[in-house]
Formats: sequence, C-alpha cells, structure tokens
Amino acid sequence: MSRLDSFIRRMQAQRDCLNHLAAPVRELTGPILEVGLGNGRTYDHLREMFPGRAIHVFERAVRAHPDCVPPEEFLFLGDVRESIPVARAKLGPGAALIHSDLGTGDQAANTELGRWLGPALDTLLAPGGYVVANQKLDVARWVRLPDPPGVPADRYFLYRAAS
Repeated sequence: MSRLDSFIRRMQAQRDCLNHLAAPVRELTGPILEVGLGNGRTYDHLREMFPGRAIHVFERAVRAHPDCVPPEEFLFLGDVRESIPVARAKLGPGAALIHSDLGTGDQAANTELGRWLGPALDTLLAPGGYVVANQKLDVARWVRLPDPPGVPADRYFLYRAAS
C-alpha cells in the first residue's frame, strides 16, 4: 500500500471513530482534549462536532493552519511529558473525550511513549470518558471498545473509562 493510501485510510479511520463517539460524548460534561494538533484538521473537526465546547490542545510547537489554532488559553505548548502534568493541575480529571494522535515513524519510540501516555492521559479523563488514539494504550480502568463499521482492526483504538 502506498504511503498516500495508508494516510487516507488512517484519516478515514480517525474521522469514523470520532464520529462514532460523538453522540455518547455529547451526553457527558467536561472538556475535549486534542493531544497532537499537527496542522489542525482534527481540531477543526472537533470544533464542528462539539460547538461551544471547551477543546484543549497539546502540541510541541504550533505549525497548524492559522484558522485551526486554538486560543492561547486552550493551548498547552511543549513536550507532553511536561504539559500533561500542567494540564492535570489546571483541568483535573474531567475530560469527556481525549483524542491522541502522537508518534513518529520509529515504532520502538512510539511503544515507549504509549506505555507512558496511557496512564498520563488517564489522569485527565473523567469516569465514563472516552479515548480515541492512534496507538494501543494499556490502562487498567479503560475498556477497549469495538471498532466502528468499516474501520480496520487495530487501525485506531477506542476506549471508555470505567464509571
């Protein structure tokens, strides 16, 4: 499969997973967290899906399209290993949805990041909250949800925290 086709499949899976959880997330209170802004496409999609909802974004350095940059008060800049503890102190464990799209082409580095990331994100997630991630995350109180129709197995990962 070409890198272009792989990218398209990943973006379709990401969109389908987020859309799949839109209705149940709307039933919950609390902010939405976008971990990894990139060029802002998913942030823009989340704004459209959840108008008026607080969406906090984590990004090492903003390089997004100017229309897709969150207001400064909703932006946690820097390495997530430093910004997640700051967010925990500011926001507490109340997020209704966390979307995480972090990583590089280095599978070993991604695996190591994932071991740290799941427990770190758990400190921000409300009971009954949802996580959509581009990598497998192992957290004891999270239940892995079935893939939405049409999303290939293990292309994206959906979780719900125990209530």
